[in-house]
Amino acid sequence: MIRFLHMIAISALIASAGYAYSIKYETLYHAEQVAKLKSKVQRERDAIAVLQAEWQYLDRPDRLQDAVNQHLDLQPMRIQQLARLSDLPNRPVREDEIGRLLEPTATPKDKTNEARTPTTQTPKR
Repeated sequence: MIRFLHMIAISALIASAGYAYSIKYETLYHAEQVAKLKSKVQRERDAIAVLQAEWQYLDRPDRLQDAVNQHLDLQPMRIQQLARLSDLPNRPVREDEIGRLLEPTATPKDKTNEARTPTTQTPKR
């Protein structure tokens, strides 16, 4: 009986050692994955920093002014190009297209050929 208990204890010890090693190697694998992701994130941050530096270089005012002078034929603004707010036309009235489509129309049964429009009555007090 004692030999049987020793065999069970030894097999339990071997199983627990195997489980501990599997946990260890799984932990190492995940740590390696985390390190790879951290390096990838750092590479992306470096790429973003390079792109921001390039954008700042391209967005310099003196460079933009040279490009405008070279490619656009801009003339100084004349006083006739200015307008007062009163010179602008009034905004047109917005029509309710859907509401116009939903308006009641004459039906063939209607004897007067006039559409009935629904009315609301206010209660008397």
